[in-house]
Parts: sequence; C-alpha cells; structure tokens
Amino acid sequence: MWRINIRKKNKKLEWEEADDVKKDIAGLLKIIDFPYIDPKRIYCYRTYGSKSRSYARIWSFPKIFQHALKIDASYVIEVLSKYYDKLDANQQKKVLIHELLHIPKNFSGALLPHRSRGRHLNKQVNKLFEEYKSAL
Repeated sequence: MWRINIRKKNKKLEWEEADDVKKDIAGLLKIIDFPYIDPKRIYCYRTYGSKSRSYARIWSFPKIFQHALKIDASYVIEVLSKYYDKLDANQQKKVLIHELLHIPKNFSGALLPHRSRGRHLNKQVNKLFEEYKSAL
C-alpha cells in the first residue's frame, strides 16, 4: 500500500517588525557587556506561520552582499510567535542572549556556531543571564 500525504492548505508566512524585541535587546545591551554589537544594525521581526520549531533565529548579512550593495554588516533577529510569545519574560531574555551570542566580535555579518573549541553557547547564556539579573 502506498501512503498518500494529504496536507492542509499551507498557511502563509507573515512577519512584522518586533519593537518589543528591539527594546528588550537594547535593555540587554545596556547591562551585558557586548561592546562590539551596534544596536542600530540589529533588526527584529516576529513571524507567524513558520514551520520551524525554534524560538528564534538570527540572520546574517554576508560580506559579498555588503560589498555589492555598499551596506554595513547587519543582523536580523527573528522570533517565532508560535513559541517565543508563550515564554515568560526571563526565558525570552535568555533566547535573545542566545541569539546575540551568535554575533562575532568583529561584527562582520558572519555567524558563530553553537559549539567551538572551549565555547558552548548555552553555558554562556546562563552565565550572562545571571549577570543581567544581578544588575537589575
């Protein structure tokens, strides 16, 4: 027997600027030491209808596009409404710290992986979140 996949009509992927997320990132950057991050070049969006199972994603702007379009490096942080909006405020801050940790110190438009030699992103997230909470 052949299995036939019957899918419901695909919902349209929609997004909107997320001013609340931008404000949260600005607050985090005032307290946590990320001197290399330029908050004016971080853009935040909330998406609806994504099939991804993540809370948030960060999107880079690769060097070749920067050069071709004569635009400085920038990053887009996308929060997926389906999951992110259900988190409490502390968990949301942790998610945003996690995404900020993907930005390299040279703010080049590249992204850092979750793991590298001597670096594990989730351990850093917890440490920085504690630093943030103690400074409030």
